[in-house]
Amino acid sequence: MAIFGFGAFAVLGWSAGHWLFMNLNLIVASAAAGFLLFNFPPARIFMGDVGSSTLGLLVAAFSLWGVNDGVFSFWVTLLVFSPFIVDATTTLIRRLLRGEKVWQAHKTHFYQQLVQAGWGHRKTVLWEYVLMAACAGSAIWAARQTETVQWWTIGFWTVVYALLIAMVCRLEAHPR
Repeated sequence: MAIFGFGAFAVLGWSAGHWLFMNLNLIVASAAAGFLLFNFPPARIFMGDVGSSTLGLLVAAFSLWGVNDGVFSFWVTLLVFSPFIVDATTTLIRRLLRGEKVWQAHKTHFYQQLVQAGWGHRKTVLWEYVLMAACAGSAIWAARQTETVQWWTIGFWTVVYALLIAMVCRLEAHPR
Protein backbone atom coordinates (compact mmCIF):
# COMPACT_ATOMS: atom_id res chain seq x y z
CA MET A 1 0.00 0.00 0.00
CA ALA A 2 2.81 2.40 0.87
CA ILE A 3 4.57 1.94 -2.45
CA PHE A 4 1.45 2.55 -4.53
CA GLY A 5 -0.02 5.24 -2.26
CA PHE A 6 3.07 7.35 -1.75
CA GLY A 7 4.11 6.67 -5.34
CA ALA A 8 0.79 8.09 -6.52
CA PHE A 9 1.26 11.11 -4.27
CA ALA A 10 4.72 11.60 -5.78
CA VAL A 11 3.31 11.52 -9.33
CA LEU A 12 0.62 14.02 -8.35
CA GLY A 13 3.25 16.23 -6.70
CA TRP A 14 5.32 16.08 -9.87
CA SER A 15 2.34 16.98 -12.08
CA ALA A 16 1.56 19.94 -9.77
CA GLY A 17 5.18 21.08 -9.79
CA HIS A 18 5.48 20.61 -6.02
CA TRP A 19 9.01 19.18 -5.85
CA LEU A 20 9.36 18.90 -2.07
CA PHE A 21 6.07 17.02 -1.81
CA MET A 22 7.09 14.77 -4.70
CA ASN A 23 10.53 13.98 -3.28
CA LEU A 24 9.37 13.23 0.25
CA ASN A 25 6.72 10.87 -1.10
CA LEU A 26 9.34 9.19 -3.30
CA ILE A 27 11.53 8.67 -0.24
CA VAL A 28 8.72 6.96 1.68
CA ALA A 29 7.74 4.84 -1.35
CA SER A 30 11.39 3.83 -1.87
CA ALA A 31 11.81 2.87 1.79
CA ALA A 32 8.65 0.76 1.56
CA ALA A 33 9.97 -0.92 -1.60
CA GLY A 34 13.18 -1.83 0.24
CA PHE A 35 11.14 -3.28 3.09
CA LEU A 36 8.98 -5.24 0.64
CA LEU A 37 12.02 -7.17 -0.59
CA PHE A 38 12.06 -8.90 2.80
CA ASN A 39 8.31 -8.88 3.44
CA PHE A 40 7.05 -10.49 0.21
CA PRO A 41 5.71 -14.00 0.90
CA PRO A 42 7.26 -15.92 2.44
CA ALA A 43 7.98 -12.93 4.67
CA ARG A 44 11.24 -12.80 6.60
CA ILE A 45 10.42 -9.59 8.50
CA PHE A 46 7.19 -7.89 9.57
CA MET A 47 6.41 -4.22 10.02
CA GLY A 48 4.24 -4.47 13.10
CA ASP A 49 2.09 -1.81 14.69
CA VAL A 50 4.90 0.72 15.10
CA GLY A 51 5.70 0.70 11.37
CA SER A 52 2.11 0.65 10.19
CA SER A 53 1.11 3.42 12.62
CA THR A 54 3.98 5.56 11.37
CA LEU A 55 2.92 5.03 7.77
CA GLY A 56 -0.66 5.88 8.71
CA LEU A 57 0.50 9.12 10.28
CA LEU A 58 2.48 9.95 7.12
CA VAL A 59 -0.58 9.19 4.96
CA ALA A 60 -2.66 11.59 7.06
CA ALA A 61 0.00 14.31 7.13
CA PHE A 62 0.85 14.08 3.43
CA SER A 63 -2.84 13.94 2.52
CA LEU A 64 -3.57 17.14 4.40
CA TRP A 65 -0.43 18.74 2.99
CA GLY A 66 -1.34 17.78 -0.59
CA VAL A 67 -4.90 19.06 -0.21
CA ASN A 68 -3.78 22.27 1.53
CA ASP A 69 -1.21 23.07 -1.17
CA GLY A 70 -3.63 22.27 -4.01
CA VAL A 71 -1.74 19.21 -5.23
CA PHE A 72 -4.98 17.19 -5.26
CA SER A 73 -8.50 17.10 -3.82
CA PHE A 74 -9.27 15.16 -0.66
CA TRP A 75 -11.21 12.48 -2.54
CA VAL A 76 -7.97 11.53 -4.31
CA THR A 77 -6.49 10.43 -0.97
CA LEU A 78 -9.58 8.35 -0.26
CA LEU A 79 -9.34 6.60 -3.63
CA VAL A 80 -5.58 6.04 -3.52
CA PHE A 81 -5.78 4.44 -0.08
CA SER A 82 -9.25 2.92 -0.56
CA PRO A 83 -8.08 -0.73 -0.44
CA PHE A 84 -6.97 -0.15 3.15
CA ILE A 85 -9.85 2.18 4.05
CA VAL A 86 -12.57 -0.11 2.69
CA ASP A 87 -11.07 -3.22 4.29
CA ALA A 88 -10.51 -1.63 7.71
CA THR A 89 -13.88 0.12 7.79
CA THR A 90 -15.86 -2.90 6.60
CA THR A 91 -14.04 -5.22 9.01
CA LEU A 92 -14.66 -2.87 11.93
CA ILE A 93 -18.36 -2.46 11.12
CA ARG A 94 -18.86 -6.22 10.66
CA ARG A 95 -17.15 -6.93 13.99
CA LEU A 96 -19.24 -4.28 15.76
CA LEU A 97 -22.46 -5.72 14.31
CA ARG A 98 -21.45 -9.21 15.51
CA GLY A 99 -20.85 -7.85 19.00
CA GLU A 100 -17.14 -8.73 18.90
CA LYS A 101 -14.52 -6.88 20.93
CA VAL A 102 -12.94 -4.74 18.22
CA TRP A 103 -9.77 -4.16 20.24
CA GLN A 104 -8.89 -7.87 20.30
CA ALA A 105 -6.77 -9.64 17.70
CA HIS A 106 -8.71 -11.32 14.90
CA LYS A 107 -8.39 -12.76 11.43
CA THR A 108 -11.33 -11.16 9.68
CA HIS A 109 -9.72 -8.69 7.29
CA PHE A 110 -10.36 -9.51 3.63
CA TYR A 111 -6.72 -10.46 3.08
CA GLN A 112 -6.92 -12.97 5.93
CA GLN A 113 -10.25 -14.30 4.70
CA LEU A 114 -8.86 -14.91 1.21
CA VAL A 115 -5.84 -16.75 2.62
CA GLN A 116 -8.10 -18.87 4.84
CA ALA A 117 -10.38 -19.58 1.86
CA GLY A 118 -7.46 -21.25 0.09
CA TRP A 119 -5.95 -18.47 -1.99
CA GLY A 120 -2.64 -18.50 -0.13
CA HIS A 121 -0.48 -15.51 0.74
CA ARG A 122 1.26 -15.07 -2.60
CA LYS A 123 -1.89 -15.11 -4.77
CA THR A 124 -3.75 -12.87 -2.35
CA VAL A 125 -0.97 -10.29 -2.12
CA LEU A 126 -0.49 -10.20 -5.90
CA TRP A 127 -4.20 -9.47 -6.42
CA GLU A 128 -4.01 -6.83 -3.67
CA TYR A 129 -1.17 -5.20 -5.64
CA VAL A 130 -3.35 -5.16 -8.76
CA LEU A 131 -6.17 -3.51 -6.80
CA MET A 132 -3.83 -0.94 -5.26
CA ALA A 133 -2.21 -0.11 -8.59
CA ALA A 134 -5.62 0.27 -10.25
CA CYS A 135 -6.89 2.59 -7.49
CA ALA A 136 -3.72 4.68 -7.54
CA GLY A 137 -3.67 4.85 -11.34
CA SER A 138 -7.31 5.82 -11.64
CA ALA A 139 -6.90 8.48 -8.92
CA ILE A 140 -3.92 9.99 -10.76
CA TRP A 141 -5.88 10.00 -14.01
CA ALA A 142 -9.16 11.26 -12.55
CA ALA A 143 -7.52 14.03 -10.52
CA ARG A 144 -7.00 15.99 -13.75
CA GLN A 145 -10.42 15.24 -15.25
CA THR A 146 -13.71 17.12 -15.03
CA GLU A 147 -15.80 16.90 -11.88
CA THR A 148 -18.33 14.72 -13.71
CA VAL A 149 -15.63 12.20 -14.64
CA GLN A 150 -14.37 12.25 -11.06
CA TRP A 151 -17.84 11.39 -9.74
CA TRP A 152 -18.15 8.58 -12.29
CA THR A 153 -14.77 7.27 -11.16
CA ILE A 154 -15.88 7.26 -7.53
CA GLY A 155 -19.13 5.53 -8.53
CA PHE A 156 -17.21 2.93 -10.51
CA TRP A 157 -15.00 2.10 -7.54
CA THR A 158 -18.02 1.93 -5.22
CA VAL A 159 -19.50 -0.77 -7.45
CA VAL A 160 -16.15 -2.59 -7.73
CA TYR A 161 -15.77 -2.67 -3.94
CA ALA A 162 -19.34 -3.89 -3.46
CA LEU A 163 -18.61 -6.75 -5.88
CA LEU A 164 -15.26 -7.56 -4.23
CA ILE A 165 -16.83 -7.62 -0.76
CA ALA A 166 -19.58 -9.93 -2.04
CA MET A 167 -16.95 -12.20 -3.63
CA VAL A 168 -14.91 -12.44 -0.42
CA CYS A 169 -18.02 -13.11 1.65
CA ARG A 170 -19.00 -15.87 -0.77
CA LEU A 171 -15.53 -17.41 -0.58
CA GLU A 172 -15.64 -17.16 3.20
CA ALA A 173 -18.95 -19.04 3.26
CA HIS A 174 -17.69 -21.71 0.82
CA PRO A 175 -13.93 -22.15 1.29
CA ARG A 176 -12.06 -24.75 -0.74
